[in-house]
Amino acid sequence: MTRESRDRKGFTLVELLVVIAIIGVLVGLLLPAVQAAREAARRMSCSNNFKQIGLAIHNYHSTYKQLPKHGTGNVRNPGQGAGWNTNNTGRNFLSFLVPILPFCEQQALWEKVANPSVDVVPGTSMPGNVVNGMWPAMGPSPWRTSYVPWMTQVPTYRCPSDPAYSPPGLARTNYGACIGDAIDRSRDGGRNEFGFKSNSNNNGNKLRDLNWMATRASASMRGFFWPRHDSKFRDVLDGLSNTIAAAEICTSLQQREIKADFARIGGGSNGAASNPSLCKNNVNIDPERPSRWGPNANVSTGGTQMRGVRWADFRTHYTGMQTILPPNSPNCHLSNGGDYNETIMTAGSRHQGGAHVLMGDGAVIFMTDSVEAGDVTAPPVERGSGGSPGWRGPLTAPGSKSPYGLWGALGTRAAGEQVEEQLNQ
Repeated sequence: MTRESRDRKGFTLVELLVVIAIIGVLVGLLLPAVQAAREAARRMSCSNNFKQIGLAIHNYHSTYKQLPKHGTGNVRNPGQGAGWNTNNTGRNFLSFLVPILPFCEQQALWEKVANPSVDVVPGTSMPGNVVNGMWPAMGPSPWRTSYVPWMTQVPTYRCPSDPAYSPPGLARTNYGACIGDAIDRSRDGGRNEFGFKSNSNNNGNKLRDLNWMATRASASMRGFFWPRHDSKFRDVLDGLSNTIAAAEICTSLQQREIKADFARIGGGSNGAASNPSLCKNNVNIDPERPSRWGPNANVSTGGTQMRGVRWADFRTHYTGMQTILPPNSPNCHLSNGGDYNETIMTAGSRHQGGAHVLMGDGAVIFMTDSVEAGDVTAPPVERGSGGSPGWRGPLTAPGSKSPYGLWGALGTRAAGEQVEEQLNQ
């Protein structure tokens, strides 16, 4: 009996190459969808983090009958001894993110902050002249890199779409307090690190309240948070659902990005302090790469003076924002050096097209870059008569509606603007 032989058939080389090509095309089509799905998940996680912060603010208010103070901590007090007059005390520099720690399920970290301690970051040592040989309750100044809590990253304070990490800088945050639509006194809210309404640190004036400082601050500090002042929900006369409490911010990747790195452009008469468009359309932005500061811009991209690199520091370039320029616009520091001066800082994110904002009622809304922002050439609100020269140039009279459109109106707590947009659609 003979058995017929059969020819075994296989793929030819051409067929194999065709199959590989088809698979490559399918993978190429699928990959952007996968990446988009991952970003959607990160954006949702970011929104959830912000909701947790909003809930923490409300729980704090429910417990203490006031908002967490933005610009808090122990104050300088030379009368208590030499250690109370150094950077080894908080100096009234702590952000609102510090007091809400126990309401963000960070009780253990809060206990470290709220009590004296001798712990230091490994590889560092306790500085000299500390109070009683230990860190005081509420910690030292928020730039002390040997203090463990300030170097401890709180996951709730980070957006998963922001890949920046520390060092450089201390532990970071992607969520900043809204201090309103003005610039004047944004660096301190009108109170100094001794707790008085004075901007002087000399022995003659540092412990003396100044009426002019109080009136300047009350005119311009129109946001949900008024730095270094006690505030309550009742102060938000425009309505919690119509007022931005905080917004997402980018932290520096050290890549000179206009939305994540700030340029030091100086203040001066008739500068950006009276015409914010000089920050938005700054001559130092690279014309070939408009998302980057050019080589001539004075940008900090190292050390600890960068956007968002100190979650415990209340100053606006670290944990704050203003509703002057729309989201993802340039950020400018109105100083040529140091980091204790006024700023123009806005919201920003690494999500496409905008950034999350937290409303006073706890709602989280995605605000687009194209939000109506009025006239960014208009001077911000400052004490004085509308249109008359201020000490830095033209100004908008106190009590005026925000010159920065819907975006500016959402940043003020009691300016009386009518918000006609449905924000949470």
